[in-house]
Order: sequence, then C-alpha cells, then structure tokens
Amino acid sequence: MRAWLFTIARRQLGHYLRRGHAQRAAVRRLGIRTPSMHEDDLAAIEDADGLGDARWELSRFARLEHLSGRKCFIASTLWSSSDAVVMSTSLGSSDSLGSPDDVRISVLPPESSEQHLQRLGGALLTRTDDVVARIVAASAASGLELEETVEKRFERVGALSTLAVGRWMAGERLEVVRKVGAEVWQIFGQLAAQHAASLTEVTKLCLHWRDAAGEVTRGCAAELGTPPEILGQAVSMLQQTLDITLVHICECFEVERRQADEELAFLATHDPLTGLPNRTLIIDRVEQMLARSRRQHTPVAAVFVDLDNFKLINDTLGHAAGDELLRGVAARLKGVLRETDALGRLGGDEFVVIAEDISLGAGPELIAERLSEALAEPFALAQGKSRVQVWASLGVACATAGISPEDLLRNADIAMYRAKWEGKNRYVLFESEMQGEVQSRLELEMDLREALGKDQFHLVYQPIFDLADMTPTGLEALIRWRHPRRGEVQPEDFIPLLEETGLINEIGKWVLDEACAQTARWQAAGRGLGVAVNVSARQLDSDAFVSHVVEALSVNGLDPAMLTLEVTETTLMRNVEDTARRLTQIRTLGVRIAIDDFGTGYSSLAHVQRFPVDALKIDRSFISGLQHSHEGEAIIRTLVQLGKALSIETVAEGIEQQVELSQLKHECCDRGQGFLFARPLDVAATEAFLRHWAPGESLSGAVPLI
Repeated sequence: MRAWLFTIARRQLGHYLRRGHAQRAAVRRLGIRTPSMHEDDLAAIEDADGLGDARWELSRFARLEHLSGRKCFIASTLWSSSDAVVMSTSLGSSDSLGSPDDVRISVLPPESSEQHLQRLGGALLTRTDDVVARIVAASAASGLELEETVEKRFERVGALSTLAVGRWMAGERLEVVRKVGAEVWQIFGQLAAQHAASLTEVTKLCLHWRDAAGEVTRGCAAELGTPPEILGQAVSMLQQTLDITLVHICECFEVERRQADEELAFLATHDPLTGLPNRTLIIDRVEQMLARSRRQHTPVAAVFVDLDNFKLINDTLGHAAGDELLRGVAARLKGVLRETDALGRLGGDEFVVIAEDISLGAGPELIAERLSEALAEPFALAQGKSRVQVWASLGVACATAGISPEDLLRNADIAMYRAKWEGKNRYVLFESEMQGEVQSRLELEMDLREALGKDQFHLVYQPIFDLADMTPTGLEALIRWRHPRRGEVQPEDFIPLLEETGLINEIGKWVLDEACAQTARWQAAGRGLGVAVNVSARQLDSDAFVSHVVEALSVNGLDPAMLTLEVTETTLMRNVEDTARRLTQIRTLGVRIAIDDFGTGYSSLAHVQRFPVDALKIDRSFISGLQHSHEGEAIIRTLVQLGKALSIETVAEGIEQQVELSQLKHECCDRGQGFLFARPLDVAATEAFLRHWAPGESLSGAVPLI
C-alpha cells in the first residue's frame, strides 16, 4: 500500500515534469494546500527516500487525504529548493484508494531561518555534557592546573553558558537567558572575591568554552542540514555570549580589586578584630590633637587601658570567647566617650583613649573613672552561656609642651604598668620619676632573661618537720638568684616579673628538674626525705606541665612519692576544670599535691574536695596571729580539724616562735617549717643541718640564705 501510494505520487509528479511543466506548476496540478497537523498522527509517520536525482531535504509532516474524504493518510514530506514534494506513508488501504488523480497532497510551507536556528539551539541543549567534556579535555591539554573545587565551578559555568546560548537560539526571551547568565556571573564574582583563580585563567577557560561550544554546534548543524548562513548566525551568538561574559568577568575582578585596595587601606590603619584605629592611625590622631593644642592652648591626654584578667579568660573559655570579649570591651569603651575623643586598640588586650579640650574639662581622671565603670558590669559571652567579670589597669598621661605623640603614649603606658604593680584594677597618673622605675624594671627583665643561661639561679632547701616527734620529713625547694652586679636578688623582686613575662614556665621547669635531681642524690645517699616544689599558675595552664613532671621523675630515677607539688588556692581557682584534670593525672603517678597558703584564697570546701589534695599548708599570717588573739587560735583549730575531717595532712608555714610551735602541737597540727628550726639552706648547709639536727633544737645561729 505504502509503496503503491509513493509510486502514484512520484509517477504523477514525474508525468507533469516530463511534459515540460515547471515544478511549481506541477505541484499546483497535484492540488497542494496548507493544512493543520494532528498530534495523533505522529506515531504513524515514517521517513521516505529522495525523489529521483533531485536534491530533497526532510522537513516536517503533512496530511494526505483522498478526494472523496473517506480516508486520511499521514505523509512525511521532502522539500527541494523548488518546493516540490513527495509522500511516503499512508494509513489507508489499497482497495479504498482511487486512481492517482484522486489523490490530493497537502503540505506545509518550507522552514524559515528562525525555525532552522531554533532546531539548532534545541540540538545544542541536548549536547551540554559534550561541551563540558570538551572544555575539561582542552584545559587538561593546555596544562591549566586548578584546584578541584575551582574546576567544578568552571564545569558549572560551561554548562550554564551552553544552556544560556542554546535557549537563546531556541527562541526564548532574553530575560530567561539573562537569568541563567546571572548565575554564571555570580560564580565569577565568587572566584574573584576568594582569589581562587586569576583573570588569565578565567579568560582561558572562557575561550575553551567558546571553542567547545562551537565544535558541538557545527556538528549539530551538519546532522540537521542547517543552512550555512544559519550556522554563521549561531556562531555569532556564541561569540556575543563570550564577549558579554568577558566584560562581566572584568567587572567582577575590577570590583574585587577596588574592594581589596579599600580593605588593605583599612587594615593598614585599623584593628581587624574590633574595627578600631590601630597604633598607626592613633599616632596620626595624636599629632593632629597636639597641633591643635599648640594653636589653641587646649589640653590633650592619653589613657592606656589594659585588661588585668584577659589571659585567664582567654585560656579558660578559648580564643573565640576572648575575641568576643575584646569586641565587647571596645563597644563599651566607645559608648562612654565623646565623638571628639579617639579610641584605638594597640594589640592584645591593650586599648588607648586620646582626649582633648572639652572632654578634659573635669580632668583626665574623670575619663579614667568612666572607662573603669564601663567595664564594671559582667560581660555575657558565648550567646549568654558564660558571664565574666573584667578588671583593668589604666595609665593616664597629660601632654606637656613640645611632647611627641610617641612620648605621650609611652608615658601613659608607663603609668598603666605602675597601676599593675600597685595591685591592678585602678588608674595611675603619670609622674616623671616613674620613667626611671620603668627603666629599672626593663633592665631587671633583661637580666632575668639571661640569668638561666648564665647559671645565676640556684636552689635552697628549708626542712619540714613532723611536729609530733620533731624529726625532719622533707624539704621545700626555693629558688634564689645571685646576680654578679645586683647580688642576691630577693624572690619577691623577680618572681612576679617571671610570671608577667612568661619566663616562669622555663624557670619552673629548671627548678623541678634540679630539685628532683638533688633529692635523688640524697635518696641514693640514704636520706629518705621528699622534696616540695612550688608550681605557678602559668605552668598549670598547659598540659605540657604533666609531661615535664613525668620527664623529671624518669630522668632522675626519683620515686614519685618523694615529690610534692605545692599549688596556691588562687592557682587552683584560675581554671578549675583543666587544673583538676592535670593535677589528677599527676596524682595518678604517685606524686603528692599540697595547697599552699591555704586560707588566704577564695576556695570553698566543695572546691577543695574536687582536687586530689594530700596536704594543706596553713599560711604564715594565721600562725603569727596565734599569740595575739583567741581568734587566731580558733582559726588554726578550724583549719587543722578540717584537714583531719578530709584525711588531709596539715602543714604550718613560718613558725618563728616557741609559743607558736606549742600551740600548733596542742592543736595536733601534723607538720611545720619555719625560722624556728632553720632558714632556707644551700645544699652543703642542708646536709650539715641534717647530720647534726637533734629534736627540740633550732638553727637560729645558722647563716640565713634568704
């Protein structure tokens, strides 16, 4: 049937052509018209061969119907440049068909340029993955090496760009195409902002996309038989897309460059954490204020603000909480200042305020008081989960004639350090003689830094006694500093400086090693006395301290039970959770733990029970009060009974009078030490003392070594 119908149409058209009719006339003789096409007919359509030697192109579908109207036939059409047509498919039967002259051929007009472009765009959309694959291959072949995340972004860009140009060819509105392109430009903006790829790399990848999309488009055009002029239009659209993309890329990178320049300029003069002016900008502000002061004869003052307990908070709650606290401090300080005042952060936990003229009407002290009051209210950190109290030491310096910005800030800094030396949480006005004190302190610090390397430190030992039978049971190791020019430097003159500078960690480790080594030597010589070593808060801030204890015991072969570590109440409360954990690890080794200066801190009974404590050392201030009031006796009795209730040994410090010893024995205090028995002694004097000691004897005639 189908072959018959095809033959009829072919013969009929050929008959007219052989008789000399033009093709258009032949088509008219066959009754060509333009119908609508039914969707239900699509499944019955089949492709046909060409007509003779003519050049035909497969186009769209048309309907064939018998003149009688009894049957409908579906036919696919083949178009030539002369608009001739042939049919290839029918749904009728051979019996129902009449003669060839009864057949009417209905066709659609030839495709327009717009339709060719739309078909090409649709074909390109189906080949998006092919375009991306070609981009990846071209990038690899060119030796372009990028991070995996950047490569994935560029693959996304290639896919989006192909979709955008394909939909543009397919006839979609430009608004839709621009919406797809907006995501591409956003990706380029991110790459520029994150410095993930250079402008050169981005440009090369865009060119790879153009080449890959062009190759795929040409392949689609060849398959579809797209006219050359339509293919040229499609390639032009690809180039336009590339041109627009490159312009947007340059805009993205230019915006990022300007932002980077602005950020660099800001960071050069501001603190990145708080946004406050840094030292560079503060110096500039001070210069301006001093210049106005010289012209208008107005006062200028600088106030240094240094947080006293910031390191404790930072170590306890973490650096994130510390940063949050610094931002909160900056906000509060800024809130109590006038607009004409300058507030800056110089680094760490140190802030500075520069005030002039009207702000100093009531004196610079008023500014210092306002700043202190601003910090009085506790700070809520970690979304309100933690509340911390902050104290600050403030130094105030007023400008004098001819003073430079650097000197004004230095004077305020000196006054601030003086406030710290006087007890912290206060303000101090700068006085000229303070400069000499600071210079001396700086020189002391420099000498301290050299002391360990030059073997200027040594240990002395003070015996500890069992008060029941007055026999020596141990020794407390104490550090001393013998300087070639300063002589014997007292502990109270350099130990606080060791704490402030952090040198206590290095020096403390040396003390621990030296004490363990000497005790091991005495133990090998038959003297079964343990040694007590003081531990600073700075040492207990780090897990490394536990390793130092293990190392000191192992290297010197000392029985852990022969070592006692003395920790003050204040140190215990500095970071309760971590301190308890570290002390428990040390106690597990077999080392004894003692709370030093017990009763002078703020620990509660509940806190004491949290720590693995073996001994309580009663502070000298309570011992000296025994002979002056009944209250002193009551305090000693309470402390001793507390120790017995907790099964903790009690040790009295600083026993200097016989009456104090008698009272302590009466209260059943376990052990004691003090000048009544012996002052701290060097190694040779300690050995001599132990050889000649007799119960009840004191060493009041010994040469003191403190």
